[in-house]
Amino acid sequence: IQKFMQINCNSLSLQPIIVKSMKVFTTNQSLQFCLASLKTPASCLGFVPTMGALHQGHLSLIKRAIKENEIVVVSIFVNPTQFNSAGDLKTYPRNLKQDLKKIESMESLGEIIVYVPSEAAVYGNSVAKEAFDFGGLELQMEGKFRPGHFQGVGTVVQKLLDIVGPTHAYFGEKDFQQLQIIKKLVKMTKANVKIIACSIEREPSGLAMSSRNIRLTTGERSHASKIYEALKMTKDKFSDTPLDEITQWVADQFEKDAIINLEYFEISEQLTLQSANKIEPQKKYRAFISAYIRNIRLIDNIALN
Repeated sequence: IQKFMQINCNSLSLQPIIVKSMKVFTTNQSLQFCLASLKTPASCLGFVPTMGALHQGHLSLIKRAIKENEIVVVSIFVNPTQFNSAGDLKTYPRNLKQDLKKIESMESLGEIIVYVPSEAAVYGNSVAKEAFDFGGLELQMEGKFRPGHFQGVGTVVQKLLDIVGPTHAYFGEKDFQQLQIIKKLVKMTKANVKIIACSIEREPSGLAMSSRNIRLTTGERSHASKIYEALKMTKDKFSDTPLDEITQWVADQFEKDAIINLEYFEISEQLTLQSANKIEPQKKYRAFISAYIRNIRLIDNIALN
């Protein structure tokens, strides 16, 4: 497949940007022309959509996609319609050159096609979010604090899936609510793609890897491990402690914290994401947390049973 990709992609009239043997496409036409030359009816095409500022969590998704597919596309696109704050969009970390180097370092595992579109390539003449009804999934947790966020996520994911046409798409469980919403989106639109959930990658301290972590100071980054510690203790307490007591305990841990400002903590049923009032043995539950360090928003979650 690598030889086949080298011959076909390099012979296109719409030439990609080439970093050694890595192909980087910026237009839909050039990307789709290359993919059409590579795919067969039996091919598996893996897709890893990202907003750049790649870290080990992203690379683990790419590694899994390479292992499970003959062709892999990684997109790097900071989606404007999922940001609630213009300031957050402006300060979102961007370093395309560094991102490409990280992807290039993985080429020994398999050849990767990178898609770096403009807003016009994804949205055309109108950068706007569509309206989706995700059956209430979009109204819980993140939806309460970031109204319209998941409409933007649904819009861009649908557009990217249409452009790339993958058989498998890979998403991390750190954004578990997003993962559930994307699964719902695929079901609603009857898209012919399987959504693959990948486990959370963590820093040695336990802090969930995030592109925003690079904005933390060394001290803040170390202190932020308290978020995961609270989740682990929640899991320990889950089997024999009333839910309201767990919630109060978590609130108490952050009440006088001078660095971390707790935004929300929820214990929710995994499929509906609705807050749990009681535990039903046949259902699965997760604990979710969102907190700020200065203006840097950090989220995390953990399976409880």
